[in-house]
Amino acid sequence: MRVALAPEAIREQRPYLDWGVSEDEYQRVVSLLDRLPNYTEIGLVSGMWSEHCAYKYSKPVLKQFWTHNERVLMGPGEGAGVIRIGNGKAVVFKAESHNHPSAVEPYEGAATGVGGIIRDIFSMGAEPVALLDSLAFGNLDQPHTQHLVDQVVAGIGGYGNAIGIPTIGGETNFDDVYTNNPLVNAMCIGVMDEADIQRGRAAGVGNAIIYVGAKTGRDGINGASFASAEFSDDAPADRAAVQVGDPFMEKLLMDACLEVTREHRDALVGMQDMGAAGLVSSSVEMAEKAGYGMQLNLDLVPQREADMLPFEIMLSESQERMLLCVRAGAEQGIIAVFEQYGLDAVVIGRVTDDQRYVLTHQETVVCDVPVALLTTDAPIYYQVGVMPARLQQPAEDFEPHITDLEATWLALLQQPTIASKKSLYRRYDAQVKTNTVVKPGSDAGVIRVRGTQSAIAATTDSNGRYLYLDPKRGGAMVAAEAARNLVASGAVPLGITDCLNYGDPTKPEVFYELEQSAQGITEACRALNTPVISGNVSLYNETNGQAIYPTPMLGMVGLIERLEDITTNHLKQAGDVIVLVGATDDDYNGTELQQMMTGTIAGQLFDLDLDREVQQQHAVTAAIQAGLVTAAHDLSVGGLVSGLSEMMLAGDLGADITWKQSTERLFAETPGRFVLTIAPDKMPEWQTLMQGHAVPFTTLGVVTDTARLDLQLTDTTLTLPLAQLRDAYEGGIPCRMKSKA
Repeated sequence: MRVALAPEAIREQRPYLDWGVSEDEYQRVVSLLDRLPNYTEIGLVSGMWSEHCAYKYSKPVLKQFWTHNERVLMGPGEGAGVIRIGNGKAVVFKAESHNHPSAVEPYEGAATGVGGIIRDIFSMGAEPVALLDSLAFGNLDQPHTQHLVDQVVAGIGGYGNAIGIPTIGGETNFDDVYTNNPLVNAMCIGVMDEADIQRGRAAGVGNAIIYVGAKTGRDGINGASFASAEFSDDAPADRAAVQVGDPFMEKLLMDACLEVTREHRDALVGMQDMGAAGLVSSSVEMAEKAGYGMQLNLDLVPQREADMLPFEIMLSESQERMLLCVRAGAEQGIIAVFEQYGLDAVVIGRVTDDQRYVLTHQETVVCDVPVALLTTDAPIYYQVGVMPARLQQPAEDFEPHITDLEATWLALLQQPTIASKKSLYRRYDAQVKTNTVVKPGSDAGVIRVRGTQSAIAATTDSNGRYLYLDPKRGGAMVAAEAARNLVASGAVPLGITDCLNYGDPTKPEVFYELEQSAQGITEACRALNTPVISGNVSLYNETNGQAIYPTPMLGMVGLIERLEDITTNHLKQAGDVIVLVGATDDDYNGTELQQMMTGTIAGQLFDLDLDREVQQQHAVTAAIQAGLVTAAHDLSVGGLVSGLSEMMLAGDLGADITWKQSTERLFAETPGRFVLTIAPDKMPEWQTLMQGHAVPFTTLGVVTDTARLDLQLTDTTLTLPLAQLRDAYEGGIPCRMKSKA
């Protein structure tokens, strides 16, 4: 049982070191307060000064992101970002990481990651309409990884399905570097009227602070500090720092909050989710954003466990809780809404004008500090990055030599990162709410915007291998790939949310990766006109000092203004012409082929021409909007081999291909490329449009009803039945998962 130490004992015993507060930071607190902090106060500092809340190492990097354009209504700083989509509507979206909790308790870690990101969306006043995920695991042949995959997928599906929000897309990658540090990133999208946007602020002297939702327990205490520490075999993971979720409670909370935002707008001043660092973060951030102070009586906080200390009450990350600021005199009307849903709703404090944060417990003041101590006074560290040795002298280029094309093709399709994820995403409900137009398995998930003729497309993308070879260029490539996924679905890319997953930022080499990749992402976002409007940082993804690859996950949302422009990747009809947009080069370093053939990633990352990338994306968008394209698929990991295979298998149609290139170039991952199908009678118009955009393309062949691939290259020929392709592609993951203990 936790025991509250006296200030002098804290100074002598230094428990704050175990909470992620350094000795220098403790002395900073003492200096700012001009006294010793008590147990509750230093506990609050440990949560609010953690990287997860304060971004003390990453803030200088995040400031370089491009965050606004003509469509952005709200950028970083609130619960989620908001972008205008026309007809008085806005799309709201954000992504969050739950990596550390998922490594320790994969089911609850993943489930509560979904629950937390949903609350971020409806805290803005938006109705959550879709979920996506981005997952990374270790070697799938290992029982530990199989267990993580099974339980993480179960947690995501269990929470999302129960609350009734469709999971419409995502990605799942595999590499040894994620064995002990899996990545579990969840993204949520909401739609709302522009006029209904809410902000997380507590303003107006005397206005009420109302706690709503589930009771507070001892689960997830100081989870923000837990998320800002690395793992070690010498120290057991703190399972008590992992929260426990209840999706049925969340559904009630969501419906009640949306009713308040729509029907009690005049009474509601602000609303915020109790996420990382629990009650302290939500309350103090609401006060800071509005420039006010706050007094809270912790005896009034609904609690499900006896004898909780103020430290525990404030830093608990129990799920399904929100904090509201409500105009004085309007409290009962708001409380009545939540009581109607069977939820706790209690006034626990008031807004003050002194910019101080005061907590009482059992008639004793247990915290009296300036609001700024927990927010703007948190330290910011300006690190200097150092280029890792592997980048200073890159290894020689990988030059593959393929002697058995059929065996290599089928082996590539069986690689877990390439193979079909159907066995995983079929555990998610993708159609609940009946708005889903394109389910998982295509380039992007698509949902219609009710009351309009438009739709929203969304994707999540990452590629740690590319960034391992070149953080800056790799970061730009991830953004470009996300945009290509949306373009292939018929959408115009709008904006980005991110989860920045890296190792220990105090290490100059890791900080270099973070800083350089942010520069690459920024360059690409400007070129693509897709500002970064929300996101989070997940650092310290290390075990025993070994970091994951630098892995920024980018969730991108696009707009399809006409439903007839929605495009999928499956072949539609025999006779359609198959074309390849963009040139193919000898780009093999960092590819799935290199990993499969050598067991490692090495060499200098191939080039990315952002101008050419944008030019080719615009050309494909124009072709889709002109009604010329019957199927579209971007090429990325696995190159033309995986792209063609996926299109054939999704449409259950064959292809007759003649390509005047070498065998090896089938596996190249040259960026900027698309495979499209065009109806034969549309080819003259297609050719004219491509010439007008000055975009190169190659006619590869035609769609057939032969149920096989017939391929002729400059150096070989190949015939592969669809059944053989399907066995390899769809069996890659289930065959490995069958060995799960």
